[in-house]
Amino acid sequence: PRHKCGNRKSCPQNHFAFKIISGAANVVGPSICFDDMVLMSSVKNNIGRGLNIALVNGTSGQLLKADTFDMYSG
Repeated sequence: PRHKCGNRKSCPQNHFAFKIISGAANVVGPSICFDDMVLMSSVKNNIGRGLNIALVNGTSGQLLKADTFDMYSG
């Protein structure tokens, strides 16, 4: 069976599934999936070098904001 965000197991009821994948240098970009919805990825063109952060409402699961913070350039 398929589980949300491609996880190996289903989450308990009343919990959100998520998966965060770190990038590999500049070859593979990072991605963030939350409750079977990709929030950030190279396909969506909303990732960047450094920290990629998605702020999600913990009750509704709604994406509030997604942004990147380039730690290299300051």
